[in-house]
Amino acid sequence: MGFFSFLGRLLFAFIFILSAWQMFNEFGIDGGPAAMELIPKLTLIKKHMSAQLKVKMPDIDVRQVVATAIALKGLGGILFVFGQTFGAYLLLVYLAFSAPLLYNFYNYNSSDPRFQSLLSDFLQSVAMFGALLFFWEMKNSIPKGQLKKKPATKAA
Repeated sequence: MGFFSFLGRLLFAFIFILSAWQMFNEFGIDGGPAAMELIPKLTLIKKHMSAQLKVKMPDIDVRQVVATAIALKGLGGILFVFGQTFGAYLLLVYLAFSAPLLYNFYNYNSSDPRFQSLLSDFLQSVAMFGALLFFWEMKNSIPKGQLKKKPATKAA
């Protein structure tokens, strides 16, 4: 079971690691295509938050947001492959912040063709979030002493 557990974690984390690698290669001076996609979404959120809180929101450097996403996905994915709960935690943080921001299906009418695509991607992120929560709980539910096998003693 150990090999298949490792293989499952590797295949699951491969999504995040490959995405982080692609974002890293495209980063460039301006943050790459990911930054270009995030600029209007972050501007909209900043405007909405300013209106709701009646406070001027600080400027957000999109390149730092993209760099943080790369770090969370890359490091989280690598740690997750080796069964570390901290890796799952990093991926949970990434999904919690990125899914509602990237897949804003709620801004579209259900008859809009983009709605179905965004909703599908959002639900996929929710499913991955659930799988990470399951992994985290399974790792934390195993008592520490049970992880190491006790040597069998011979009865006299």
